[in-house]
Amino acid sequence: MSQERGTTLYYGWKIVAAILFTLTFSSGLSFYNHSIYLNALAATPAFSVATASIAVSLFFFSGGLAGLLVARWVQNYDPRYCLTGGAVISAGALSALSYVTTVPQLYVVYCIFGMGFSASSLIPATTIVARWFKRRRAMALSIASTGLSLGGVILTPLCVLLVEKLSFQTAAPIMGLIYLVGVIPVSWIWLRPSPESMGLRIDGDAVDDVPVRDATKRDESRLSGSAPIEDGLSFREARATRFFWGIAPAYVFLLMAQVGGIAHQYGLARETLSESQTALAVAILPVMSIIGRLLGGWIVGKVAIKQFALFIMGLQIFALVMLASGAGVWGLCIGLALFGCTVGNLLMLQPLLIAEAFGLREYARIFSVANLMSSWGTAA
Repeated sequence: MSQERGTTLYYGWKIVAAILFTLTFSSGLSFYNHSIYLNALAATPAFSVATASIAVSLFFFSGGLAGLLVARWVQNYDPRYCLTGGAVISAGALSALSYVTTVPQLYVVYCIFGMGFSASSLIPATTIVARWFKRRRAMALSIASTGLSLGGVILTPLCVLLVEKLSFQTAAPIMGLIYLVGVIPVSWIWLRPSPESMGLRIDGDAVDDVPVRDATKRDESRLSGSAPIEDGLSFREARATRFFWGIAPAYVFLLMAQVGGIAHQYGLARETLSESQTALAVAILPVMSIIGRLLGGWIVGKVAIKQFALFIMGLQIFALVMLASGAGVWGLCIGLALFGCTVGNLLMLQPLLIAEAFGLREYARIFSVANLMSSWGTAA
């Protein structure tokens, strides 16, 4: 009998909770906080809005490139070392932002920051969750990746208050410390590299005909982090398929449109709404991102992933057209709500599509290359 059918909670769900927690901090203090850092840096004579914006693009480019090395590490070693190293690098870069005085220094620090974010975010996180789940992988990933949105909802307002009360120079090292505390302890207390490292099977299934001791011994050489992932294609085989060269470039344009829409939602709302109404309007997107992602995780368990992905892509097109049409206050709010649903689901669907199409054999490497391509759209 599997653990999920018995009285004991399958340990994989503790993995999901831990990943949700760590992603809340890594995304909240990096992806969603760039506007805070940009404003603080642009307020000093040494930097302009343009130079600060280029730094953010370098963040995504360097993160995408670093992801190639991160994937190799996660494939062969314990992902917790990767998460820890990424958190240390990110915390150091965040602290260093308060000391930069020239444009080259800013660019170097942001490149390092991007590398740290890559090592402590989606690549190791989705790899771990994919190893622990197969039948309920969609729901597990949807719950775990909710941390991406929670970071913007919880930590970004907190960081705004820190900067306003203490100044950016004082707040930046504190935010770096928060990054460390939010990622490292939980990673080592709760995360485990694979079900086999605990003598379990994926989804909590029974270990048929193989004693737990033998299964554990068989995996001893891989307890450093690599799961026994014989199923699926190698990266060489995956890159030779039409599907890989369809989904990877598609996400370049999807994220270009998505991040562009997120970046301009405030200005769009401000054109038609008061300041207080704008504050409420821009909260629609992250809230609907969370709701949409959880609902999408449930739907994907009942319909084909590819068809659902095409529907969500079409919905993003419709939402952006609706926002661009100037359909009034209600049109703006509905457009932001629909757009938020697509934001949450498209980020979740990329690792799901890759895992379903190519399996777990070299998932981390395949996802890292796809993530590098999509980072071009994010940076642009």
